Amino acid sequence: MTSEQRPVGWLGTPPGARWPGGSDQLDDDPNPFVRYRTMLWSHHRAIEAGINDAVFVDIVRRLDDAVAEIDGTGFSHTPLVDLSTVGSAIGHTGRIVGKDETGNVSGTHKARHLFALALHLEVDNTPTDTPLVIASCGNAALAAAVVARAARRPLTVHVPTWADATVLARLDDLGARVTVCERRQDEIGDPCVLRSRELVADGAVPFTCQGTENPMTIDGGRTLGFELASDMAAPAGPEAETCLLFIQVGGGALASSTVQALAEAADLGVLAGRPPLYPVQSEGCAPLDRAFRLVRQLDDPLTAITNTDDSDFMWPWDDPSSLATGILDDIVYDWQPIVATMLEDGSSPVVATEAEVAEAHRLIRDHTEVPADPTGTAGLAGLLAARRQGMVGDDDTVMVLLTGVER
Repeated sequence: MTSEQRPVGWLGTPPGARWPGGSDQLDDDPNPFVRYRTMLWSHHRAIEAGINDAVFVDIVRRLDDAVAEIDGTGFSHTPLVDLSTVGSAIGHTGRIVGKDETGNVSGTHKARHLFALALHLEVDNTPTDTPLVIASCGNAALAAAVVARAARRPLTVHVPTWADATVLARLDDLGARVTVCERRQDEIGDPCVLRSRELVADGAVPFTCQGTENPMTIDGGRTLGFELASDMAAPAGPEAETCLLFIQVGGGALASSTVQALAEAADLGVLAGRPPLYPVQSEGCAPLDRAFRLVRQLDDPLTAITNTDDSDFMWPWDDPSSLATGILDDIVYDWQPIVATMLEDGSSPVVATEAEVAEAHRLIRDHTEVPADPTGTAGLAGLLAARRQGMVGDDDTVMVLLTGVER
């Protein structure tokens, strides 16, 4: 993929990047921000700024130690879990594997994105009193609050009127400033995002999991994909080229980050190929499926995924609703790399019914020890929907991401 063909939001690999193959003593470090550091743009910026590799590692460790002191855990390579009992329950004879993020910092993958942004702030020597801002009422907000407190930086969180009281209490405990956002008359789009953009216009830094608001949030999310690549390259790992990857999509940063990282691993020869992507949304909020269908019918789909003006393809979904509340973003902000990947793979979005969303949650709860919530199990809901629609064979190998802990 040339730079001219890259979709909006595709970071690419930093110059001088090196895959950790064992030649460096830190190549097996459990912290992904150490192990894969030369693959990260924060490391590249550090080297350009005259910060050497050892000092960058010290920055990572200092910030990670602070995160662990606040949250009880720091960053480490999260495990793959065997979901064969789930497969037996649904009649799937092929291998099913889950990437369990529920034991990660703040119980979700979201902290990966925010930790990378904190590293960029450190490397760029951004004043510590510069305000940070995020629009979220769940896992992203909690992760942002943990990382911001660890970095000793002020954070404002814009939340909707229906935000969970338990989450709000935890945000308060973490020292975040919480602002409840009501929708203004004739306002289109997420009012929390709109209020956050107003603060950014006044000088705040978008400390968010949306690549359209801060492109470098994708940088840290890529560590999940790098871990998957290492897992797939291992002797007992699922073969990347034959493994179908189901990823739940809200704002889209998770899927975008993951496929970018896997593509980079394939380009570097770590993997023989990248696993085909099947993004998952619920029937109560499926703007990605709508955009994909519009783009696919174009004579030149490349024009849609490389154009920053995407309003003809992506606009707010009316009245989003689902048990999987963490994927109710009315817009898939980072949709273009996801659609570009599907066009390359010949795959398509999967829209799960609410019954499938609930059933996926039950299956994980009843057949595994993974404490994931309905959002965290929505990738499995996508597998249920894909099986119903005949998109997946009984003997196919499948990977799902189990992304958020039940609170």
